[in-house]
Amino acid sequence: MSLPHESRSPDALMRPEVLAQSAYQVSDATGLIKLDAMENPHPWPGGLEDAWLEALRDPQLNRYPDAGARELEKNVRAAHGVPEAAGLLFGNGSDELIQILIMAVAASGRPILAPEPTFVMYGVLARAMGVPFVGVPLHRDFTLDLAAMHAALAEHDPAVVFLAYPNNPTGTLDDPAAVQAIIEANPGVTVVDEAYAPFAAHSFLPEVGQHDGLMVMRTVSKLGLAGARLGYLAASAGWIDALDRLRLPYNINTLTQRSVAFALDHREALDDQARGIIEERGRLSEALAAIDGVEHVFPSQANFILFRVREGQGHASFAALRDAGILIKDVGRAHPLLADCLRVTVGRSDENDAFLAALRNALAG
Repeated sequence: MSLPHESRSPDALMRPEVLAQSAYQVSDATGLIKLDAMENPHPWPGGLEDAWLEALRDPQLNRYPDAGARELEKNVRAAHGVPEAAGLLFGNGSDELIQILIMAVAASGRPILAPEPTFVMYGVLARAMGVPFVGVPLHRDFTLDLAAMHAALAEHDPAVVFLAYPNNPTGTLDDPAAVQAIIEANPGVTVVDEAYAPFAAHSFLPEVGQHDGLMVMRTVSKLGLAGARLGYLAASAGWIDALDRLRLPYNINTLTQRSVAFALDHREALDDQARGIIEERGRLSEALAAIDGVEHVFPSQANFILFRVREGQGHASFAALRDAGILIKDVGRAHPLLADCLRVTVGRSDENDAFLAALRNALAG
């Protein structure tokens, strides 16, 4: 006897809160100047391409990759100064690491906590795994509300606190003393997410291994290797050993391991690009602030800039830019504090000039 169709449906087998949320949306950028995803706009210098392809020669794709990514670990430690006391866990981008962390603490009965607005995947992945998520509003200038954070720590006893440093989508780099205060007060683990470290003035990575409650997460995506999909988590050896039990086998493929190792061996080229992006970020910020109709440009320590336009003009400005061939990110509906805010990635100078011209036209209309 066959079962009724309804018993096999997603509604019957999945949790309502998962079905209620939307899938992560990636806009189609075909034919557009793409300034929506915080990518490095520069390809590798042409002189490196042949050497990179040579490094990929004879990849032995018939064999599984090195499960521990041992050579890659050596490159990452040398390139980024990971402390000897810290262990490393690699993920298919930071998203997989966030998923592993939440999965690890799901049975603790304690929630995930983060200031908001912030990177959406903290909440998305917590809900996907049935773990309560507590968002603590930032101040209106998008700085940490330290009093509210301390109150939330005392009330909710979180298993994990995620602090994006700098924050996405705001670009804010919080006072290191405030972050340190949260690390020390948090009864659980604090993950400082340094996805935008190449563009920021401070890092907590040197402190990993000194405090069991501190982990630092990084990605190579913003550095110029978004297509490689590699993130890493630095934490105490005990935590890395425990989390590694949840990592899927062979999660970092051979081509990614070789490509990232090669890139880090030639990191001076990527570091030069990061310095250029920082310089262009300053120019773009000043130009945005001078546009009539831009109400506020928020200071950024990332490779993107958040700005607010006239009340009620956020979505219309985004749409006008898209019609003009420029794709940025409309974040105005993601959180009440972000009303009429737009986020633009720092692109090449010609791309930024095209964006500024299109924004002037959009706001003049």
